Amino acid sequence: AQVAAPSLFLTVTHSLRYFYSSSSGVSNFPEFVAVGLVDDVQMIHYDSNTQKAEFKQQWMEKAAEDDPEYSFLMKLFNQTKMSHLWENIKYFLLLLVSGVHINQMMYGCEWDDEMAEVNGYHYYGYDGEDFILFDLQTETWVAPVMQAVITKLEALSARQKNYFTHICPEWLKKYLNYSGSSLRRTGAITHDFNWTWKDNQSFIGFYPHKAKLLWRKDGKELHEGVNRGEILPNNDGTLQTSADLDLSSVKPEDWRSYDCVSAL
Repeated sequence: AQVAAPSLFLTVTHSLRYFYSSSSGVSNFPEFVAVGLVDDVQMIHYDSNTQKAEFKQQWMEKAAEDDPEYSFLMKLFNQTKMSHLWENIKYFLLLLVSGVHINQMMYGCEWDDEMAEVNGYHYYGYDGEDFILFDLQTETWVAPVMQAVITKLEALSARQKNYFTHICPEWLKKYLNYSGSSLRRTGAITHDFNWTWKDNQSFIGFYPHKAKLLWRKDGKELHEGVNRGEILPNNDGTLQTSADLDLSSVKPEDWRSYDCVSAL
């Protein structure tokens, strides 16, 4: 039967994040890739093969024409600073050793336009594991190992906080203004599909890898009958996953008691 699926509720937030991925020993893949995303929509891309930044959204081209700051952003992506950044990241994450290694860096901010709340984050990952992160609440760098590295980074803490709480949100608001309605998200997404005994919800374009989907009944999280899919990479550097819920024992009139939410 054709019925309305449970809603996938998303908080009404907007995000600006930059995702850097670097690798060594991986054939047929750029050594360095940098991607900028607004509300999980790719708006700028750079890789070490082309050595050129490219706008992915038409409204970004308009923004660059109107605002000199955007031209500066393009220069930052196109100049040799990108290759220098890659070399610094390799050194920082110990990628000078032989073999296949992949590291990731993601930083950015989220802005809740209803609650006027701002949250920032800065993560480093190495070979799929968390390496170091910046805690905005305590204004410190946190890592399970390499305390000497943290000591060297402490001097950057004040500047990091200013970026995440002021500079990043202002850039995000500018991007949203230029994008118009194309990036305006609603708080809940619903859709119709051919209902079977097993319902599936997908969560596409997220980061960090610890994000997940939760099935709930009457607002309470469910574990029994939930089959979680693998976390898989997308071409833009973000991730995707899914969650199946077995509803074979649930009466159709009770289906609306279930919903699926995203969580970190």
